[in-house]
Amino acid sequence: MAAAATIGVASTATAATLCDQMPTDRTPMTNATNQAAETLEETTKTTKRTPSQRSNYIQATSPDELMKAATATELPIEETRFNEAAHKARRHAGGLKLFSGNGNMALSLEIAKTLGLNLGKATVGRFADGECNVRILENVRGKDVYVVQPTCPPVNDNIMELLLMVSTLNRASARRITVVIPYYGYARQDRKMQARVPISAADVARLLEAMGVDRVIAVDLHCGQIQGFFGPRVPVDNLDGGIVGIDHFGGKDLHNPVVVSPDAGGVYRAKKFKEGLAYKYDMDDIGLAMIIKQRARAGTVDSMDLVGDVNDCDCIIVDDMIDTAGTICKAAAVLKEKGARRVFAFASHGLLSGPGNERIAASKMEECVILNTIPSSPQREANDKLVVLSVAPLLAQTIFNVHAKKSISALFK
Repeated sequence: MAAAATIGVASTATAATLCDQMPTDRTPMTNATNQAAETLEETTKTTKRTPSQRSNYIQATSPDELMKAATATELPIEETRFNEAAHKARRHAGGLKLFSGNGNMALSLEIAKTLGLNLGKATVGRFADGECNVRILENVRGKDVYVVQPTCPPVNDNIMELLLMVSTLNRASARRITVVIPYYGYARQDRKMQARVPISAADVARLLEAMGVDRVIAVDLHCGQIQGFFGPRVPVDNLDGGIVGIDHFGGKDLHNPVVVSPDAGGVYRAKKFKEGLAYKYDMDDIGLAMIIKQRARAGTVDSMDLVGDVNDCDCIIVDDMIDTAGTICKAAAVLKEKGARRVFAFASHGLLSGPGNERIAASKMEECVILNTIPSSPQREANDKLVVLSVAPLLAQTIFNVHAKKSISALFK
């Protein structure tokens, strides 16, 4: 017994020495230790812990699961109702709202119908003295709001409506405001061509940015650099309206088709139109031509020269807009003089200011195709040579993709 007590308090070296000195006691101790180890191993193998005996590990739990797990005894009734209301509000927050000014109500209604939405309730009118009267008649707090408003004639009235609508929505705590501008007014004043003139396209961009616009969606800007007039915090999506015209002309029986640009600045646009036709409708023999024009003054063309061969060809003049129609009608006459078989025209924006509609009706064009970025009129509808295509499906799909954080470039592939 004394030896056993000494072993219990001695160090490892001392214990080994004592064990060597007691050969008679070594065997019983070893056997007892082995028996205890075997008994423990058998117990471990045969014993199974119940779920209640197992260790409980901390697991990550979402707030929704915690809400479901909470019982009436754990939370007061008022707090439970408040949490349920907050959860419902979070689920419906960030919804899409679509509003429109008076610029092109028909297009806005068509976009809303394509999206399966109702236009937001708003008052956009005039006071007795002619000032704009804007009032949003529904809650937009935390919503993604899209405002459809082309800045077409009357340009200044439509721009002011758009600016005040954006300001009103910002003051009403909208989460994000995207302006959809099918036609961007003042786009042709994009640089200083002479002394003491404004760069109006940049000034309009600054006005929109100052009002707090978060994104801009436009159709066929007159020049691509307008996108750079907005700061880096306001992305601009410049949609190619030519994709709508490609589907229209792709279904026609064209003979030796040639795409014609009415000026040097529109060659890239005409080239994209040509490539779209060739890719989508397997037209490998499409030609490309260009007309060089000299202007006497704004709105008046002095002379035109054709670069390219259009003899016995069906020509498609592609431009971004038709204002007074003087350029495009004279271009059609030049193409006919050079031996063109038929002449068509396509433009995204049909302003048709002044005598534009009458000039197209009396021109040598077979057909003039425009998009409905600008509201129509009875005079236009009476023109047999004028064909209006809808850009609403393209704009509706773009709005959906922006809201759903999907690619927009995929729409043009």
